[in-house]
Amino acid sequence: MCVLSRSLDARGSPEVSYFSATTSLFLPPPPSSSFSSFSSLAVKLVRSMALSGGHKDRELRVHESLDELSTDLADYIAELSEASVKERGVFAIALSGGSLIGLMGKLCEAPYNKTVDWAKWYIFWADERVVAKNHADSNYKLAKDRLLSKVPIIPSHVHSINDTVSAEEAADDYEFVIRQLVKSRVISVSDISDCPKFDLILLGMGPDGHVASLFPNHSALEEKDEWVTFITDSPKPPPERITFTLPVINSASNVAIVATGDSKAEAVHLAVDDVGSDSPSVPAGVAQPLKGKLVWFLDKAAASKLEGSQFSA
Repeated sequence: MCVLSRSLDARGSPEVSYFSATTSLFLPPPPSSSFSSFSSLAVKLVRSMALSGGHKDRELRVHESLDELSTDLADYIAELSEASVKERGVFAIALSGGSLIGLMGKLCEAPYNKTVDWAKWYIFWADERVVAKNHADSNYKLAKDRLLSKVPIIPSHVHSINDTVSAEEAADDYEFVIRQLVKSRVISVSDISDCPKFDLILLGMGPDGHVASLFPNHSALEEKDEWVTFITDSPKPPPERITFTLPVINSASNVAIVATGDSKAEAVHLAVDDVGSDSPSVPAGVAQPLKGKLVWFLDKAAASKLEGSQFSA
Protein backbone atom coordinates (compact mmCIF):
# COMPACT_ATOMS: atom_id res chain seq x y z
CA MET A 1 0.00 0.00 0.00
CA CYS A 2 1.30 3.43 -0.91
CA VAL A 3 0.09 6.19 1.37
CA LEU A 4 0.37 9.93 0.95
CA SER A 5 -0.32 11.89 4.09
CA ARG A 6 -0.75 15.65 3.89
CA SER A 7 -1.17 17.99 6.82
CA LEU A 8 -0.60 21.69 7.42
CA ASP A 9 2.48 22.93 9.24
CA ALA A 10 2.52 25.95 11.53
CA ARG A 11 2.78 28.29 8.52
CA GLY A 12 -0.22 26.71 6.81
CA SER A 13 2.00 25.09 4.21
CA PRO A 14 1.47 21.45 3.29
CA GLU A 15 3.88 18.90 4.63
CA VAL A 16 3.93 15.77 2.51
CA SER A 17 5.38 12.43 3.45
CA TYR A 18 5.36 9.14 1.61
CA PHE A 19 5.47 5.62 2.98
CA SER A 20 5.78 2.36 1.12
CA ALA A 21 4.19 -0.95 1.99
CA THR A 22 7.41 -2.59 0.89
CA THR A 23 8.99 -1.24 4.07
CA SER A 24 6.60 -2.33 6.76
CA LEU A 25 8.61 -0.48 9.41
CA PHE A 26 6.93 2.77 8.34
CA LEU A 27 3.38 1.48 8.30
CA PRO A 28 1.09 2.03 11.29
CA PRO A 29 0.03 -1.11 13.11
CA PRO A 30 -3.17 -2.67 11.82
CA PRO A 31 -6.35 -1.60 13.61
CA SER A 32 -7.36 -3.70 16.57
CA SER A 33 -10.90 -4.18 15.27
CA SER A 34 -11.78 -7.71 14.33
CA PHE A 35 -13.31 -6.34 11.13
CA SER A 36 -10.09 -4.96 9.69
CA SER A 37 -8.60 -6.75 6.72
CA PHE A 38 -5.47 -4.64 6.69
CA SER A 39 -3.26 -7.45 5.46
CA SER A 40 -5.54 -8.25 2.53
CA LEU A 41 -5.62 -4.59 1.55
CA ALA A 42 -1.89 -4.04 1.86
CA VAL A 43 -1.28 -4.91 -1.77
CA LYS A 44 -3.71 -2.35 -3.15
CA LEU A 45 -2.88 1.13 -4.32
CA VAL A 46 -4.27 3.73 -1.94
CA ARG A 47 -3.69 7.39 -1.40
CA SER A 48 -4.74 8.60 2.01
CA MET A 49 -4.75 12.35 2.65
CA ALA A 50 -5.57 13.67 6.09
CA LEU A 51 -6.29 17.34 6.68
CA SER A 52 -6.80 18.78 10.13
CA GLY A 53 -7.43 22.31 11.33
CA GLY A 54 -10.28 23.92 13.22
CA HIS A 55 -13.21 21.58 12.80
CA LYS A 56 -11.79 20.10 9.61
CA ASP A 57 -11.15 16.41 9.69
CA ARG A 58 -10.99 14.91 6.23
CA GLU A 59 -9.45 11.85 4.66
CA LEU A 60 -9.21 10.70 1.07
CA ARG A 61 -8.89 7.03 0.18
CA VAL A 62 -8.08 6.37 -3.47
CA HIS A 63 -8.31 2.77 -4.65
CA GLU A 64 -7.00 1.03 -7.73
CA SER A 65 -10.10 -1.13 -8.23
CA LEU A 66 -13.77 -1.10 -7.31
CA ASP A 67 -13.35 -4.43 -5.55
CA GLU A 68 -10.69 -2.97 -3.25
CA LEU A 69 -12.80 0.12 -2.64
CA SER A 70 -15.77 -2.07 -1.74
CA THR A 71 -13.69 -4.09 0.73
CA ASP A 72 -12.29 -0.96 2.37
CA LEU A 73 -15.78 0.55 2.56
CA ALA A 74 -17.09 -2.60 4.27
CA ASP A 75 -14.21 -2.49 6.77
CA TYR A 76 -14.92 1.18 7.47
CA ILE A 77 -18.65 0.67 8.02
CA ALA A 78 -18.14 -2.43 10.17
CA GLU A 79 -15.57 -0.68 12.37
CA LEU A 80 -17.85 2.33 12.90
CA SER A 81 -20.72 -0.02 13.69
CA GLU A 82 -18.64 -1.88 16.26
CA ALA A 83 -17.51 1.35 17.92
CA SER A 84 -21.00 2.85 18.00
CA VAL A 85 -22.63 -0.28 19.42
CA LYS A 86 -19.93 -0.44 22.09
CA GLU A 87 -20.42 3.22 23.02
CA ARG A 88 -24.19 3.73 22.57
CA GLY A 89 -25.70 0.28 22.09
CA VAL A 90 -26.99 1.13 18.59
CA PHE A 91 -25.73 2.18 15.16
CA ALA A 92 -27.77 4.83 13.33
CA ILE A 93 -26.80 4.93 9.65
CA ALA A 94 -28.31 6.91 6.78
CA LEU A 95 -27.94 5.71 3.19
CA SER A 96 -28.33 7.20 -0.26
CA GLY A 97 -29.00 5.34 -3.50
CA GLY A 98 -27.28 4.73 -6.80
CA SER A 99 -24.04 2.84 -7.24
CA LEU A 100 -23.21 3.32 -3.55
CA ILE A 101 -25.51 0.45 -2.57
CA GLY A 102 -23.79 -1.96 -4.93
CA LEU A 103 -20.42 -0.99 -3.48
CA MET A 104 -21.72 -1.92 -0.02
CA GLY A 105 -22.25 -5.48 -1.22
CA LYS A 106 -19.25 -6.90 0.65
CA LEU A 107 -21.23 -6.44 3.87
CA CYS A 108 -23.42 -9.34 2.74
CA GLU A 109 -20.39 -11.63 2.62
CA ALA A 110 -18.10 -13.21 5.21
CA PRO A 111 -16.94 -12.10 7.68
CA TYR A 112 -19.28 -9.11 7.92
CA ASN A 113 -22.58 -10.96 7.48
CA LYS A 114 -21.76 -12.97 10.61
CA THR A 115 -19.71 -10.59 12.73
CA VAL A 116 -21.58 -7.29 12.36
CA ASP A 117 -24.20 -6.80 15.08
CA TRP A 118 -27.03 -6.24 12.61
CA ALA A 119 -29.72 -6.26 15.31
CA LYS A 120 -28.32 -2.96 16.61
CA TRP A 121 -28.54 -1.20 13.23
CA TYR A 122 -31.15 1.49 12.57
CA ILE A 123 -31.45 2.38 8.88
CA PHE A 124 -32.47 5.76 7.44
CA TRP A 125 -32.24 7.46 4.07
CA ALA A 126 -30.36 10.71 3.53
CA ASP A 127 -32.56 11.19 0.50
CA GLU A 128 -35.36 9.36 -1.20
CA ARG A 129 -37.41 9.63 -4.36
CA VAL A 130 -41.11 10.16 -3.64
CA VAL A 131 -42.29 7.02 -5.40
CA ALA A 132 -43.83 3.75 -4.25
CA LYS A 133 -41.52 1.50 -2.26
CA ASN A 134 -41.65 -1.13 -4.99
CA HIS A 135 -40.85 1.38 -7.75
CA ALA A 136 -37.62 0.89 -9.69
CA ASP A 137 -36.52 4.43 -8.72
CA SER A 138 -36.93 3.85 -4.97
CA ASN A 139 -33.74 4.05 -2.93
CA TYR A 140 -35.46 1.86 -0.34
CA LYS A 141 -36.14 -0.87 -2.91
CA LEU A 142 -32.55 -0.72 -4.14
CA ALA A 143 -31.17 -1.09 -0.62
CA LYS A 144 -33.66 -3.82 0.26
CA ASP A 145 -32.88 -5.87 -2.84
CA ARG A 146 -29.10 -5.46 -2.70
CA LEU A 147 -28.40 -5.37 1.04
CA LEU A 148 -31.16 -5.33 3.65
CA SER A 149 -32.82 -8.58 2.56
CA LYS A 150 -29.48 -10.40 2.76
CA VAL A 151 -28.51 -9.59 6.35
CA PRO A 152 -30.44 -10.05 9.63
CA ILE A 153 -31.51 -6.44 10.20
CA ILE A 154 -34.67 -6.09 12.32
CA PRO A 155 -37.45 -4.88 9.97
CA SER A 156 -38.80 -2.36 12.50
CA HIS A 157 -35.37 -0.71 12.57
CA VAL A 158 -35.62 0.17 8.86
CA HIS A 159 -37.16 3.63 8.55
CA SER A 160 -38.32 4.37 5.02
CA ILE A 161 -40.43 7.36 3.99
CA ASN A 162 -44.22 7.48 3.76
CA ASP A 163 -44.78 6.81 0.06
CA THR A 164 -48.52 7.55 0.07
CA VAL A 165 -48.37 11.33 0.53
CA SER A 166 -46.94 14.39 -1.21
CA ALA A 167 -43.24 15.24 -1.16
CA GLU A 168 -43.82 18.01 1.39
CA GLU A 169 -45.84 15.73 3.66
CA ALA A 170 -43.29 12.93 3.28
CA ALA A 171 -40.49 15.27 4.38
CA ASP A 172 -42.48 16.49 7.39
CA ASP A 173 -43.39 12.93 8.34
CA TYR A 174 -39.80 11.73 8.06
CA GLU A 175 -38.52 14.57 10.20
CA PHE A 176 -41.15 13.70 12.84
CA VAL A 177 -39.95 10.07 12.88
CA ILE A 178 -36.35 11.20 13.31
CA ARG A 179 -37.30 13.62 16.11
CA GLN A 180 -39.04 10.81 17.99
CA LEU A 181 -35.95 8.61 17.68
CA VAL A 182 -33.76 11.47 18.91
CA LYS A 183 -36.01 11.70 21.98
CA SER A 184 -35.62 7.97 22.59
CA ARG A 185 -31.83 8.30 22.05
CA VAL A 186 -31.69 5.88 19.14
CA ILE A 187 -30.15 8.85 17.34
CA SER A 188 -27.82 11.15 19.25
CA VAL A 189 -28.22 14.91 19.19
CA SER A 190 -25.48 17.31 18.22
CA ASP A 191 -24.00 19.28 21.11
CA ILE A 192 -23.50 22.32 18.88
CA SER A 193 -26.91 22.38 17.21
CA ASP A 194 -30.37 20.92 17.68
CA CYS A 195 -29.78 18.55 14.77
CA PRO A 196 -29.67 14.77 14.94
CA LYS A 197 -26.19 13.31 15.11
CA PHE A 198 -26.17 10.17 12.98
CA ASP A 199 -23.34 7.75 13.59
CA LEU A 200 -22.73 7.58 9.83
CA ILE A 201 -24.24 9.24 6.77
CA LEU A 202 -23.22 7.49 3.55
CA LEU A 203 -23.48 9.57 0.39
CA GLY A 204 -22.87 9.01 -3.27
CA MET A 205 -22.03 11.92 -5.55
CA GLY A 206 -23.29 12.78 -9.03
CA PRO A 207 -21.21 14.18 -11.91
CA ASP A 208 -22.61 17.62 -11.03
CA GLY A 209 -21.35 17.27 -7.46
CA HIS A 210 -24.75 16.76 -5.85
CA VAL A 211 -25.01 14.73 -2.65
CA ALA A 212 -28.24 13.33 -1.21
CA SER A 213 -30.78 15.34 -3.23
CA LEU A 214 -28.96 18.64 -2.75
CA PHE A 215 -28.24 19.88 -6.26
CA PRO A 216 -26.01 22.78 -7.37
CA ASN A 217 -27.63 26.21 -7.09
CA HIS A 218 -30.85 24.76 -5.66
CA SER A 219 -32.69 26.57 -2.87
CA ALA A 220 -32.68 23.38 -0.77
CA LEU A 221 -28.99 24.01 -0.14
CA GLU A 222 -29.93 27.11 1.84
CA GLU A 223 -32.43 25.39 4.13
CA LYS A 224 -31.29 25.90 7.72
CA ASP A 225 -34.41 25.35 9.84
CA GLU A 226 -35.67 21.96 8.71
CA TRP A 227 -33.95 18.62 9.22
CA VAL A 228 -35.63 17.12 6.18
CA THR A 229 -36.77 19.15 3.20
CA PHE A 230 -38.37 18.36 -0.13
CA ILE A 231 -37.95 19.29 -3.77
CA THR A 232 -40.35 18.95 -6.69
CA ASP A 233 -38.00 20.08 -9.44
CA SER A 234 -35.03 17.73 -9.29
CA PRO A 235 -32.83 18.20 -12.38
CA LYS A 236 -32.48 14.42 -12.36
CA PRO A 237 -35.67 12.32 -12.51
CA PRO A 238 -37.81 11.58 -10.67
CA PRO A 239 -38.53 15.24 -9.81
CA GLU A 240 -40.07 14.80 -6.35
CA ARG A 241 -37.68 13.90 -3.54
CA ILE A 242 -37.01 14.35 0.15
CA THR A 243 -33.53 15.02 1.47
CA PHE A 244 -31.56 15.68 4.62
CA THR A 245 -30.50 19.30 4.82
CA LEU A 246 -26.88 20.41 5.07
CA PRO A 247 -27.10 21.15 8.82
CA VAL A 248 -28.12 17.52 9.42
CA ILE A 249 -25.39 16.12 7.19
CA ASN A 250 -22.81 18.33 8.84
CA SER A 251 -23.93 17.34 12.35
CA ALA A 252 -23.12 13.64 11.81
CA SER A 253 -20.32 11.90 13.66
CA ASN A 254 -19.10 10.49 10.36
CA VAL A 255 -19.85 11.25 6.72
CA ALA A 256 -18.53 9.19 3.82
CA ILE A 257 -18.78 10.26 0.18
CA VAL A 258 -18.25 7.55 -2.41
CA ALA A 259 -17.47 8.51 -6.01
CA THR A 260 -16.21 6.36 -8.87
CA GLY A 261 -15.60 6.81 -12.57
CA ASP A 262 -14.07 9.57 -14.67
CA SER A 263 -17.44 11.33 -15.01
CA LYS A 264 -17.06 12.33 -11.35
CA ALA A 265 -13.44 13.54 -11.62
CA GLU A 266 -14.17 17.23 -12.20
CA ALA A 267 -16.71 17.39 -9.37
CA VAL A 268 -14.26 15.63 -7.02
CA HIS A 269 -11.61 18.20 -7.94
CA LEU A 270 -14.00 21.11 -7.29
CA ALA A 271 -15.14 19.62 -3.98
CA VAL A 272 -11.76 18.59 -2.59
CA ASP A 273 -9.10 20.90 -3.98
CA ASP A 274 -8.71 24.56 -3.05
CA VAL A 275 -10.01 25.89 -6.37
CA GLY A 276 -10.68 29.49 -5.29
CA SER A 277 -13.84 31.58 -5.12
CA ASP A 278 -14.00 32.10 -8.90
CA SER A 279 -14.59 28.41 -9.54
CA PRO A 280 -18.08 26.89 -9.37
CA SER A 281 -19.03 25.37 -6.04
CA VAL A 282 -20.55 21.93 -5.71
CA PRO A 283 -22.72 20.63 -2.85
CA ALA A 284 -20.22 17.87 -2.06
CA GLY A 285 -17.69 20.58 -1.25
CA VAL A 286 -19.75 21.93 1.64
CA ALA A 287 -20.46 18.52 3.17
CA GLN A 288 -18.10 18.58 6.16
CA PRO A 289 -19.10 17.50 9.66
CA LEU A 290 -18.52 20.34 12.13
CA LYS A 291 -17.34 17.99 14.87
CA GLY A 292 -17.07 14.74 12.97
CA LYS A 293 -14.99 13.15 10.25
CA LEU A 294 -15.41 13.12 6.48
CA VAL A 295 -13.93 10.28 4.43
CA TRP A 296 -13.89 10.21 0.63
CA PHE A 297 -13.80 6.79 -1.05
CA LEU A 298 -12.57 7.18 -4.64
CA ASP A 299 -11.28 5.05 -7.45
CA LYS A 300 -8.37 6.21 -9.61
CA ALA A 301 -10.65 7.57 -12.32
CA ALA A 302 -12.64 9.77 -9.94
CA ALA A 303 -9.39 11.02 -8.34
CA SER A 304 -7.61 11.68 -11.63
CA LYS A 305 -8.06 15.48 -11.57
CA LEU A 306 -7.05 16.04 -7.96
CA GLU A 307 -4.16 18.46 -7.60
CA GLY A 308 -0.90 16.57 -7.22
CA SER A 309 -2.66 13.27 -7.90
CA GLN A 310 -0.22 10.39 -8.12
CA PHE A 311 -2.87 8.01 -9.42
CA SER A 312 -4.32 9.42 -12.61
CA ALA A 313 -6.22 6.78 -14.52
